[in-house]
Amino acid sequence: MNDSSEHNDDAACEGCELTRPRREFLKEIGAAAMGALLLAGIPAEVAAAMEPRRVTASGRVGADPTYPVPAADGVQIDKVNEVILVRWQNSVWAFNLSCPHQRTALRWTEAKHEFQCPKHKSRYQPDGTFIAGRATRNMDRFSITRTGTDVIVHVGAMHKSDADQSSWSASVVKL
Repeated sequence: MNDSSEHNDDAACEGCELTRPRREFLKEIGAAAMGALLLAGIPAEVAAAMEPRRVTASGRVGADPTYPVPAADGVQIDKVNEVILVRWQNSVWAFNLSCPHQRTALRWTEAKHEFQCPKHKSRYQPDGTFIAGRATRNMDRFSITRTGTDVIVHVGAMHKSDADQSSWSASVVKL
């Protein structure tokens, strides 16, 4: 029986042709298996038949989301598209769901009629204007257009007030 202090799982076997330590081999085989799984994900025939999807500048995949014009003042949060849709005092805005400070999802506080970042307590008015907190700028707005009874949020066109105040200010639908 071998003394456990002499046994080394990472050492090459005497008389074996393999010279790599066991852990290194297992890491390599695991990486190769993951690569094969990723490559085998979608057969070429299926991929060719799929409808092409667009990747936007913000990294989102798919078409620009469309929403009915909100009937009354309030906030709708679309976590899938990372969009906050706001109707407030005869205007509609679309915002990025993330706080501009450290990208934490913003929350709407109905009682105060303001957005708040749960991480560092930055606060914003319904139109996205910065009130107080660690953030140093307004919420990021998406371009938005109205078509009949719907609004289309152009998720590939995000505007930051500190980079382009005029585009940020123009990203609104007046009712």
